[in-house]
Amino acid sequence: MTKASIEGQKVLVIGGGPSGTAVLRSFKSAQDKGEAIPEVVCYEKQSALGGQWNYSWRTGLDENNETVASSMYRYLWSNGPKECLEFADYTFEEHFGKAIPSYPPREVLADYIHGRIKKSNIDDWIKLNTAVQNCVYDQSKEKFIVTSRTFVDSKGQKLKPPTEETVEFDYVFCCTGHFHVPNVPYFPGFEKFEGRVLHAHDFKDAREFENSRILLIGSSYSAEDISSQCYKYGCKDITLSYRTNPMTFKWPEGFETKPLLERVEGKTCFFKDGSSKDIDAIILCTGYVHHFPFMADDLTLRTDNRLWIDNTYEGIFFNGNPKLMYIGMQDQWYTFNMFDAQAWFARDYVLGRITLPSKEVQKQEFDEQRAKELKLEGDEENIRFQAAYVEKLMAATDYPGFEIQKTIKEFLAWEHYKHEDIMTFRDKAHTSALTGKTAPKHHTPWIDALDDSMACYLQTE
Repeated sequence: MTKASIEGQKVLVIGGGPSGTAVLRSFKSAQDKGEAIPEVVCYEKQSALGGQWNYSWRTGLDENNETVASSMYRYLWSNGPKECLEFADYTFEEHFGKAIPSYPPREVLADYIHGRIKKSNIDDWIKLNTAVQNCVYDQSKEKFIVTSRTFVDSKGQKLKPPTEETVEFDYVFCCTGHFHVPNVPYFPGFEKFEGRVLHAHDFKDAREFENSRILLIGSSYSAEDISSQCYKYGCKDITLSYRTNPMTFKWPEGFETKPLLERVEGKTCFFKDGSSKDIDAIILCTGYVHHFPFMADDLTLRTDNRLWIDNTYEGIFFNGNPKLMYIGMQDQWYTFNMFDAQAWFARDYVLGRITLPSKEVQKQEFDEQRAKELKLEGDEENIRFQAAYVEKLMAATDYPGFEIQKTIKEFLAWEHYKHEDIMTFRDKAHTSALTGKTAPKHHTPWIDALDDSMACYLQTE
């Protein structure tokens, strides 16, 4: 591709969270090296970049009557070591000017994400308070036709009514994530339950459940973390209900595990083993669905939450049209740095550096990876599978990269620490694959660290 042909193209990034900002950073990295890039614009419907790492007290609809994107809640700390998600081109030590502990609270991680974008100096690529309403592909023009709605002007004033704009793009990156539209199951009696029923998406503050009797349905990260948070902030009667397999952690006193809920009568919950228990609040930690209401039907990614997602090549390029790229749509062990690896790889396709194989070869490669995925057993095999994927993408581009084996080592240590004591694993220290330094321990044990502010967290003991 010629410099003129590249510079004459337009790229849209939908979403300004970690995956969307990874795409922005990938193009800026190429530009900083003197290479030609297309015009890049990012539409972010929130008032700030950060995606899930933005906390809002709101549930349901936001201030613009758009659905609330973030599932973030107060007092959340990273549930995995920061050393396993660190940007290869921007370390935590570079951002904070010193080594920091391994499990930062939300505000610290949000600041880290914002810091890399600020360093990139790409504010003019970003349109905040702008939600995509419709995205279609015009075969005759070979362009995406995208209609967006902007709710706030450049001076921060609310637009009444919002302004609508339709623009043509050559490529679209969908980076809206898949942890914001709840999967909400029904159990008989919910409509007459004499307590509160909510999905983890609408959980905002553990203090709300102090001295309550709560039931969490689900056995993955949301149930694990929300139950721990509620215990930390004063809830001492916590029941965990599972469909297939229970969580196998050593829970402290006050936790109880039961098989799946069957029905509710008044405040009494009845379980599949015939037992029952009175409950004040039911929190559905039942996951999320991939949902892209702004996409035309023939552009919509349909997949379960899994490591090797459906209907894509390399977990990125949409089968129906590879000019549409979905970033960060997998089940995730790796996060920020995997999004980077995907972004750099997809960027190089846009720049003409990477050519996709034939449809036949793509299907063959997909089937091979799916077969491997279906044979995976246990956390370690899952971690190594995704690590190999990230490593392959990094090797194909000029992404600075990192020693993937070192992050695997930290992931496995993390798994060990969690099963050793679910309430103390965040007190452990991990080693950065980028700086080679082991993190300092936090000045206060996690269970006693009730102030999750960045100012408190960064204090030196």
